[in-house]
Amino acid sequence: VAKIAGIMAAKKTPDLIPLCHPLPMTHIQLHFVLDSTKGWISIEGRTRTTYKTGVDVEALTAVTVAALTIYDMCKGVDTTITLEQAYIAQKSGGKSGTVTFHPE
Repeated sequence: VAKIAGIMAAKKTPDLIPLCHPLPMTHIQLHFVLDSTKGWISIEGRTRTTYKTGVDVEALTAVTVAALTIYDMCKGVDTTITLEQAYIAQKSGGKSGTVTFHPE
């Protein structure tokens, strides 16, 4: 359910974020990794387009809405769920070229 919600959100990003251009995305992928010992779910989103700009906001929208969906589905069991560290790990193309970021 969270995967579908994230994909739908990426497609609807221009409806959610003011002044965000509608872009023809060629790829939207979400990957979930569960670490039950730490109680974490890591969500990685990948988006692509052949257009002249990036789809980084669409990727952030996808993973954030996927995380919100998980929160919504689990809040009845645990009200202390937190959403943390949404960031762009890697971006290529566009004016800024290739950008890589890995927080500590």
